[in-house]
Amino acid sequence: MIAVIALLFLLFVVLGAYATVKVVGAAKRGVDRTISQARRTVEDTTLRAKTFAQPGPMGELAQLRLKLRTSMRATQDALHAGVAEDESLKESLSLFERLSAHGHELDDELKRLETEPDRGALASRLPGLRERTERIAQSADSLRWAARDRARRFADDDLDSLSAQIDVEAGALRHWTTEPKPASPTAPWPEAPAPDATTSGGQTWPETPQSRTAEEPTRSAITPPGRRPAYPWQKKPRPESTT
Repeated sequence: MIAVIALLFLLFVVLGAYATVKVVGAAKRGVDRTISQARRTVEDTTLRAKTFAQPGPMGELAQLRLKLRTSMRATQDALHAGVAEDESLKESLSLFERLSAHGHELDDELKRLETEPDRGALASRLPGLRERTERIAQSADSLRWAARDRARRFADDDLDSLSAQIDVEAGALRHWTTEPKPASPTAPWPEAPAPDATTSGGQTWPETPQSRTAEEPTRSAITPPGRRPAYPWQKKPRPESTT
């Protein structure tokens, strides 16, 4: 009994320690995320201020850093948000990770050049730095807009399919509005003529050429001979004897 109680107590202690570590880790990640966001906000605000307050090479360096950071951060957020719904964006995310290495390298170089005292040397390097910044930002923008176009196309296709299904369902719900096709009219029966004095009150049908032909008596093709005239020189026939 004592061993079982000790084992249960040890189990509870381990579970409590594990839960404490998880909670502390989640809280630490939340604090780190908050600190990172605050740091980025402060740096972006400082760079915007430098672009206006420091004209010349120093202001242009701040402008290049701000453009690079804004483009890379927007692309990173778009790809991370889209990969959860579209697995095909994993390849795009891996390409962006490789591009991020070049972006971080360029950002560090631009940050170091902010303390460069030789303005002439800094001005001579600005065209190359500007070209690298444009290439990296353009590549990041291309990935971001491609991912957004893909998501919008899927949304449009799904909306078209949904609209077609809704139209079919709406037509099925309004089935009573579809009028049946009228049946082809049939020929009416002829009306019976009014009875006259010669008829016995029965119904007679109107005379047709077929019925007239059927009712006419069959005429002989050869006209039968008529009664022959009697002449005085002819003898009268004798009546036959009844005996």
